[in-house]
Amino acid sequence: MARIKPQALLLQSKKKKGPTRIGASTLILCNLVVALIVLSLIATYRNWSKRSIDQTEDGLSTFEGSDFGAFVKKDDLPGYAILNTAKGHITVELYKEGSPEIVNRFLDFCKKGYFKGMLFSHVIKNYVIQGGDYQGLGAAEDLISNGKLQLQLGTSPKHEAFMLGTSKTKEDSKGFDLFITTAPIPDLDDKLSVFGRVIKGEDVVQEIEEVDTDEHYRPKSSIGIHQCDSEKSNLSANRS
Repeated sequence: MARIKPQALLLQSKKKKGPTRIGASTLILCNLVVALIVLSLIATYRNWSKRSIDQTEDGLSTFEGSDFGAFVKKDDLPGYAILNTAKGHITVELYKEGSPEIVNRFLDFCKKGYFKGMLFSHVIKNYVIQGGDYQGLGAAEDLISNGKLQLQLGTSPKHEAFMLGTSKTKEDSKGFDLFITTAPIPDLDDKLSVFGRVIKGEDVVQEIEEVDTDEHYRPKSSIGIHQCDSEKSNLSANRS
């Protein structure tokens, strides 16, 4: 029998050896790398999700920093509002196409309960009722004097009766006044921004108009708005 040389035995022993084992430290390192990659992907996904949610909330929220509906399509905004006053409900149609920015602010204030408890500070018969305490339009005496003067001059009225507006000088402030005309008002476009009209509850407006006032056209007894609600469609047609 032929004797196997030592070199041949060495080669055979090497061929018979199993695969080289991976060290424990190498396995730990690989696991750490995989864990870091997974954590990085999770963090990226969470950050993306949070930004998407924040952008959506910013679009639906508003006023402080951006107006209500700033990122919302005009078609998605409510088109009507109901003012629940001490004398009854007043339903208004909002001009979201013609005055979107003002409507946005109004809806935001309505949503936040700003108009809840707002008093009608001035009531000028055959002219206008004012909700809020803004004095930028001047004294009530000036309002009615200017209105009568323009009527005598035969100025074409641009504001019909039962129109809903707010003072232009407050458009960029943190407050919001409401004005409802009770008669055609000759050119007040330099002071008022009309953003809606009363479509139901004209009798309520007229009843408010009949309250007793002092010499400065302030109601002698408090009368105001209990609640403001918005609706996408006119669902309040049968509301009393």
